[in-house]
Amino acid sequence: MVFKNRRDAGLQLAKTLEKYKDAKNVILLALPRGGVVVADEIAKSLNLPLDIVVPRKIGAPQNPEYAIAAIILTPTISPPISPKAKQGEIEGVFNEKEIEDIDKEWLEKEIEKETEEARRRLKAYRGEKPPLDLKNKTVLLVDDGIATGLTLLAAIKSVKTKNPKKIIVAVPVGAKDSISTIKKEVDEVVCLYSPTFFGAVGSFYEEFGQTSDEEVINIIQKHL
Repeated sequence: MVFKNRRDAGLQLAKTLEKYKDAKNVILLALPRGGVVVADEIAKSLNLPLDIVVPRKIGAPQNPEYAIAAIILTPTISPPISPKAKQGEIEGVFNEKEIEDIDKEWLEKEIEKETEEARRRLKAYRGEKPPLDLKNKTVLLVDDGIATGLTLLAAIKSVKTKNPKKIIVAVPVGAKDSISTIKKEVDEVVCLYSPTFFGAVGSFYEEFGQTSDEEVINIIQKHL
């Protein structure tokens, strides 16, 4: 199964989520940047509000596209995973086997760098809008695909601190083992395609260009 682009994937996902159309107390949360494009089509099709969560991947030293950890700004959780972070500012999810032999000073610097990028994106995309109120809401957490699943797991951790009623992950495509892991952490996973062999998320799209900050801002500002 191959999607034409992220908007095509979003339209196809929307068809499987029809029961949430016009639903009260349901919110879409997208992972920038690509997940925002997918979620935009779902939001328009189902008439649902759209906002973002901003986890950041920590890539392997020799293969930056392969996630060995992910962090997310989450002020209600402590202690921080980085000594230089503010108390409770960030939370992380780690592939313990992958980080065993990783230089700790290098990892610390990567965590700092990605924390700064998360701050930048939140400021650029959400401006001064107050933090999300997800208490007793059904959250549809959307991305353009799941490879290792670490960034999504970080997002799930953050969402859980806000006491939602339910968390439903919705993605066009995902690796089988990662989907199995995520199913244990949420109420439901909606995935259109989970192939036996999984390479990169982009291999399941005809068009998978990088989504720009400008595109994300234009989408988010329409919904906030």
